[in-house]
Amino acid sequence: MLVFLLLASAAFAAGAVNSVAGGGSFLTFPSLVFAGVPAVMANASSTVALFPGSLASAVAYRADIRALHERRLKSWWIVSLIGGALGAILLLVTSDKTFRQIAPWLLLFATLLFAFGSRVSLALRGRFGASNALMLAILFPVFIYGGYFGGGMGIIILAAMRLFGMTDIHGMNGVKTALGGSLNAIASLIFIVAHQVDWRPTLLMLVAGVAGGYVGPILARRMPPAIIRAIVITVGALMTVYFFRISP
Repeated sequence: MLVFLLLASAAFAAGAVNSVAGGGSFLTFPSLVFAGVPAVMANASSTVALFPGSLASAVAYRADIRALHERRLKSWWIVSLIGGALGAILLLVTSDKTFRQIAPWLLLFATLLFAFGSRVSLALRGRFGASNALMLAILFPVFIYGGYFGGGMGIIILAAMRLFGMTDIHGMNGVKTALGGSLNAIASLIFIVAHQVDWRPTLLMLVAGVAGGYVGPILARRMPPAIIRAIVITVGALMTVYFFRISP
């Protein structure tokens, strides 16, 4: 019962955090590993558990997304599906031992992105003009990474949008959650077909993640973003240290 309470709490918090700053996998992936799920299956199960929450957040942000009047969204969405599928397939051909060796470095990379990514993106805001081809070239490897692991993916997407001059943070968050939900949806389908999902904890986390994903945008308008980011960075740092300690 305590394990399931941990998983549900982690998924609710992850759904809320994903809708604001990203980084929900910092909570769900380690929780599943703690619960005894093998690393690759834990990562796949985490993706399946969180993608409906991302879609719920996108629904909550729908007015902000429409307000952007962004005509390039369709091309970004198509590339997110292709990248997410490639990342998921890459995960499936990675052995559990290899992924446990890679996971600490992925967590470290994602934590550093949260700590410093926004400063870099603000410094470079608007430097890349409005070339959609260049935007897609930046987003495509990000989406592959998202299908493979995804930690910190949201901050990279936000940084990319800032590089191209976008400034409406609520609209940007809406686009980020919609793209993340789409690529995680296709990745989840691949994981399900490959029988890489531990369904008992995943279904519990899925329900909790949807609730958190819908509540997150409401909280985002009331809670200072700096506090949310500080929480995510702290959790990411702690999880990085832990996984380096247990890495084979």
